[in-house]
Amino acid sequence: MTLHPTIARVTDRIRARSVEARGLYLERMRRAVSDGPVRAHLSCGNQAHAYAAMGPAKEALAAAKVPNIGIVTAYNDMLSAHQPFERYPDIIRAAAAKAGVTAQVAGGVPAMCDGVTQGQPGMELSLFSRDVIALAAGVAMSHNCFDAALYLGVCDKIVPGLVIAAATFGHVPAVFVPAGPMTSGIPNDQKSAVRNAYAEGRATRAELMAAEMASYHGPGTCTFYGTANTNQMLMEIMGLHLPGASFVNPGTPLREALTVAAVERAAAITALGNDFRPVGEILDERAYVNGIVGLMATGGSTNLVLHLPAMARASGVILDLEDFAELSEAVPLLAKVYPNGLADVNHFHAAGGLQFLIGQLLDAGLLHPDAKTVAGEGLAAYRQEPVLEGGRLAWRDGPTASLNDRIVRPVADPFAPQGGLRLLGGNLGRGVIKISAVAPERQVIEAPARVFHSQDAVKAAFKAGEFTSDTVVVVRFQGPKANGMPELHSLTPTLSVLQDRGLKVALVTDGRMSGASGKVPAAIHVAPEAAAGGPLARLRDGDIVRLDAVAGTLSVLAPDFDSRSPAEADLSANEYGIGRELFAAFRRHAGSADTGGALVI
Repeated sequence: MTLHPTIARVTDRIRARSVEARGLYLERMRRAVSDGPVRAHLSCGNQAHAYAAMGPAKEALAAAKVPNIGIVTAYNDMLSAHQPFERYPDIIRAAAAKAGVTAQVAGGVPAMCDGVTQGQPGMELSLFSRDVIALAAGVAMSHNCFDAALYLGVCDKIVPGLVIAAATFGHVPAVFVPAGPMTSGIPNDQKSAVRNAYAEGRATRAELMAAEMASYHGPGTCTFYGTANTNQMLMEIMGLHLPGASFVNPGTPLREALTVAAVERAAAITALGNDFRPVGEILDERAYVNGIVGLMATGGSTNLVLHLPAMARASGVILDLEDFAELSEAVPLLAKVYPNGLADVNHFHAAGGLQFLIGQLLDAGLLHPDAKTVAGEGLAAYRQEPVLEGGRLAWRDGPTASLNDRIVRPVADPFAPQGGLRLLGGNLGRGVIKISAVAPERQVIEAPARVFHSQDAVKAAFKAGEFTSDTVVVVRFQGPKANGMPELHSLTPTLSVLQDRGLKVALVTDGRMSGASGKVPAAIHVAPEAAAGGPLARLRDGDIVRLDAVAGTLSVLAPDFDSRSPAEADLSANEYGIGRELFAAFRRHAGSADTGGALVI
């Protein structure tokens, strides 16, 4: 199938924009590769320290004739998605020994749970934890003892941070190893209904707690299609997972077999073998375009609009919001997974999942079929799904037809002709909106603004009964420089209730809302942010704001707007407590949201 002209055009534009940065990056990687297997250059004392605790593997490690695989793990018990990683080092070391290679845990990285910190001060560290994870993984890999790396991570900032580190060590082959989603709990719409009832005072705290516990109930990724599961889709469609690895439940024989296969594949693609695949060569402009296409086709989390530019820049590829917008125009929406539909990721996987979806996108010319992957040349292998045959792992052709067209559809009959993301621009700055769950009649909102400096202030106004007419709720001073750009998920029930009461309501913010904004139109990541003197700082209560997702505009209708002095906020409450004082330099030096809000890249 011929490559779709928009895919080709955007890719060529990214390639041209990145020519200098990518050239310098590849030259650095070539120099690192030319030094040969790294352990050969360590002194005897260096190596003795590295292998002292490795028992029977010491001799093989010291000989440096077989690959040594470094494990970078984001294991902790605080994230249900990461709890299964507790056993992975043992599984990996055993698989490595059976394959005649060695493996060591190179280091661990922090992994915070956004579900725990939603609406709490700790959420102000969330975006910056991505950069901390990249730094920590860089420290782990700096021992320079590894011929390949396995990166164990799933959730929100963890995978992007690990990708940044993997790209920085791009001369080393890398395989990303997931843990899979938890089994399905109560339906997501039932959970959402209880949340909304609690926001209105119609449900008790005990009823809310029971619903939440029935939804988030065991090991594995939360089953809605938020950032964590979008990450998993991304790693597969960008060729960093083994085919079909993303959505196999934890604790199953197939899950363990895929982990063992990841070890075997990592060992096979080192410079010591005949199929050397450094990850820096995989992470080129084709991989990132494929990732954006997957994001649009599945209606994935808007957090990836922040993360992908930072990830790409680590491998010398320069993305711009215009790339996301143009690709969204060309890519149809093929999946409906909560909050964009009622199904969860287990239902999506059972209905054909990524193997069906990737096949559809390949056949329509919407993916680069020749992109390099850890599995081989091209994406054709990712049409296949893993199965156990007689207890042994095998791959078979994935479904060529949807098994449930209410969840996943073919390109010829999509849920929508275009992806679920729109770029917004106007005199209020640049931002994005996810509209895959927003009803068409709510995609254009023009109403007076109510301006707030915190999500708590919005909820207080709601409880006081102050929202009685159509309103554009503006929550500013929520960007990276102001308070670390926390997600504003706790506003979702409040705004949903107002909308259910028949009001036209929208959110405009320089903060984040992720994939859980759902049916409420939300212009997010607005840049320049208010704390940097951006236009949102000049808004006043009562200004008429127009959010037009159809035309892609975000504007205020006030003749004196440009001449106003920007408001200033007292941000001192965000500077201390729950570790925030440690991140002052991050807030001071953070990049703009439209370039990824990054510090280290």
